[in-house]
Formats: sequence, structure tokens, C-alpha cells
Amino acid sequence: MYRYDEYDQSIVDARVEEFRDQVARRLSGELSEDQFKPLRLMNGLYLQLHAYMLRVAVPYGTMDSRQMRMLAHVARKYDRGYGHFTTRQNIQYNWIKLDQAPDILAELATVEMHAIQTSGNCIRNISSDQFAGAAADEVADPRPYAELLRQWSTFHPEFSYLPRKFKIAVIGASEDRAAVQLHDIGLQVRRNDAGEIGFRVYVGGGMGRTPMVAPVIRDFVAAGDLLSYVEACLRVYNRYGRRDNMYKARIKILVHEIGAEEYRRQAEEEFLHVKTLGIDPPAGEFDRIAAFFARPPFETGLSDVIDRSDPDFAVWVDQNVRAHKAPGYAIVTISLKPVGGIPGDATADQMDLMADLAERHSFDELRVTHAQNIVLPHVRKADLYAMWQQLDAAGLASANLDLISDIIACPGLDYCSLANARSIPVAQKIAQRFASPERQRDLGELKLKISGCINACGHHHAGHIGILGVDRKGEENYQLLFGGSGAEDASLAKIVGPGFSEDGVVDAIEKATDLYLQLRGDGERFLDTYRRVGITPFKEAIYG
Repeated sequence: MYRYDEYDQSIVDARVEEFRDQVARRLSGELSEDQFKPLRLMNGLYLQLHAYMLRVAVPYGTMDSRQMRMLAHVARKYDRGYGHFTTRQNIQYNWIKLDQAPDILAELATVEMHAIQTSGNCIRNISSDQFAGAAADEVADPRPYAELLRQWSTFHPEFSYLPRKFKIAVIGASEDRAAVQLHDIGLQVRRNDAGEIGFRVYVGGGMGRTPMVAPVIRDFVAAGDLLSYVEACLRVYNRYGRRDNMYKARIKILVHEIGAEEYRRQAEEEFLHVKTLGIDPPAGEFDRIAAFFARPPFETGLSDVIDRSDPDFAVWVDQNVRAHKAPGYAIVTISLKPVGGIPGDATADQMDLMADLAERHSFDELRVTHAQNIVLPHVRKADLYAMWQQLDAAGLASANLDLISDIIACPGLDYCSLANARSIPVAQKIAQRFASPERQRDLGELKLKISGCINACGHHHAGHIGILGVDRKGEENYQLLFGGSGAEDASLAKIVGPGFSEDGVVDAIEKATDLYLQLRGDGERFLDTYRRVGITPFKEAIYG
């Protein structure tokens, strides 16, 4: 993983001291809340319903054990003993005291972590595939390019005050594990006919009030032109993006309104100019960055056999362990979705355990996933059973990856001042209703996602089943959506019909999944069956 150089460290240290002064002036009354708000947001500090919330960046989801231990330390010392991993591969703390926020940032800086640009109208944390550098289907590791984008975008003078927040994702395989088509800019590593590395560029995707799947703006941008092309795309947005209406300010609106062809024309024209400015790094600089992501020293001659004599372990392997590019190794996903738990939450003790396991068994690497789980990317198959036993003892061995209880959920009205309804209790009730592991496995892959408001932090538009919490005459109400996907077959879910109460939406999901079991064809997921038969039979089953 990337390690800070002297410039990175000095930037982060300087920002900590700047923010310490800003907080002191707010506490003394020299700054009003209106004056302080943009300053705290650019440092990842939100004012929620009950307390301040701090969002800490985990660039492209990659960190090491010392960083995870620091996150555990922050949870113990400054929060209530836990943290919440998010869909942007960040972590949030929900009970922060303002006067302690600079101390938290100072402690994070000692392990090369920060909260810079995790909020505000800027380029947010660059996200990526949690299996990067390990996946057997990978064309190339996308993380060096994600790191290049991180360095380019941090405090970029032209893009520090965009019309609206801006999100970029980079993947390196044909399977999309980061929802690139639902980002402002999505980048997919590929090779052209000459075997050269480059990127397919998607622009104008997103969820929220007006969800859209991004069109392809360029099928191939050479790796050496990446920064210039992305800069050109952003310049066109910065020039025309709406600043007078926050609901029409995202780049997806611009691309939609002027059309993909016209946006492409302007981006290409701008690219010709930007390319003359020399912002793309020399090969030596990219090689310097890429060296931090070198292949770990995998052992050779390891057995690929896994002893499955323990049936519970065998189920976990089948569900949560994925193929690795190196023989004798596996990719392990640690589920943060126990039945009855809060999706994405981990206690300080659990974070420490995951750090220990990464240090001992995964070349000191962990990954945060956009589905709010944790990955150990490089685990010897011979170590899986011992690891599983430790995870099981800590409540971290739920064998539910991509099943109905592997729910993405935002914090909702329990914490968020923007929410209209609670997400967490709904997620808990659904997981409890479908608690039977056998029942979950029978249903198969079923991605369920819950948002407490139209801002879609829970990605409900991309759920095979999505739930949107709304305010209906002062009561919490839940709209049900079917047919979304954030994968390579990206699609937007559609509202099924009138909304439900908290218990009613759980009943409706049960009716829909029961119908799916009756209708599914061989090998069909819930999403496949829905796409084949359409919404009508599901509406009839749900509303009767």
C-alpha cells in the first residue's frame, strides 16, 4: 500500500493545525456556525442529530493493521466504542465532541490518515475494487491509478469548490465490484487491441434525487493521458455545472441536459488543451507510486485443498471466500452484518482483531468494501480454518456475503439530520426475518439496500431490492423498489407501488421472495427473475 512521503505528511500535519485554530475560534465565538460550517465540512466533520460525526478517509479502501488499530483507538477514546464503515470505503464516528476533533485528526495523522475532502463540494475519497491486486479476473491493479488520482485531486485549486460533491471510482476487472457506472466519473482498466493499458471512462452516473446510469464518454483513454482526460471532464463540469440549484448541480444533470454527445465533444476539445499543460506525471513518478503496490511475496508450492470437515466452516468458505490469483491463497470477506446487528458497524475490539489477523495472515493489508464489509485480500488457504474460528468467536463469521442479510444501510434517522426515516431498525428486522442460513442460501444472491432519505446514501436505487424511507404526513413510510444493480449490468430500481410501515415492508419483502422461489428458472438470481417476468406478478403478490 502507498506510504506518505514528506509532502503528504506535511500537508496533513498543516491541515490539522489549521483546523485546530478554526475549532478554537468557533469555541470562543469568533466564528459563527455559518462561518465555521464550510471549514468543518472540508475536514469531514458534520453536525448530526445528536452530536458531531467525523468521516475518516480510507483511500480506495486500503489500509494496514496500524491504521485499523488507530481506528479502534479513536472509537474507544473519542466515541462510544465502535465505528461505522460506509459505502465510500470510509469510516464514520457518530459521537464526536467538537473540542476533541483536532486531537483525533492529529492522532490519525501519525498513521497517515486524515478526514480531508470527505465532505464538501470537492472530489471525495477515491474508491476502488476491494479485491484489487488479488482478484483472479483482474486486468491490472487499479490502486496505483487511484493513488495518482488522490494526489492530483487533493487541494486541486480549480476543483476545491465544485458546483456539488464529486465521486470517482476505479476498477481493474470486468466484474464491477465498485459500482463505477453510478459515479460522477467511473474508470475501468482495460487493454486495447495492441495490449496497452488504458481506461473506459463513464461520466454522469449517480443516485440521489435523480438517479442515472453513466454513459460511456470514451471507450479507451491511454494510461498516460488519464489525469489530463479526467481534468478535462471536470473542467467542463466546473464551467457549466449549476450553482444556483443544488438539486440540479451534479454532473449527471449536465450530461443529461446537454446530452452525452455534446458533453463528449466538449470534453475532447478541453482534453486537447489540457494535454498541452503537462499535468500527466512522467513514467518515473507513476513507477514510484506503483512500486508501493508490488505483488506480495507469496509462497509457492502451497496446497489449494481446504479441509471442509467442519460443516459451518465449509458454508462460510463457500459464501465469504473468493478465488485469488496466487495458488494456495484466498480472498476473505469479513461480514459486518450479523443478524440483529447494525450494518457496517464494528466495535473497537473487533477492529483490533481484524488488524491482528491482517498482520498475521494477509501481508498486513485490509480493505473496506463499498458494501460495508472488510476484506483480508491475501490469506493462505491453510490458515482459513484457524482464522474462521477467531472470527466466529468475535461475532464476525456471518456466512452471508451477497445474501439477503448482507444489507447496505445508511445511518438513517437514528443519526442523520437529513433523513426522513430510520434505516437501521428495518435492516435488523429483515435480517431477523430471514435469519435462517439455509433460507438465505436458498434465495441466493440478493442485494438489499436501504436509504433513510432521497439522498440515497444506502444506494437503494442499486438494490435488487431497494427500500427508501420517506415522511408521509409525519409518519415514517417505506417505498419498495425492485430491479436495481450496481454491478457491470447496472440498472436503476423502480418503485413497486404504495409505501409500507416498518413491519409492512418486511412482510412485503417476504411475499416477493416467496414468489421469486416459485417463478425462478435454473440459475436465476432474484434480479434475473424480476427482469424476465416484470413487476406485475410481484405487485399482485405484495398488494394482493
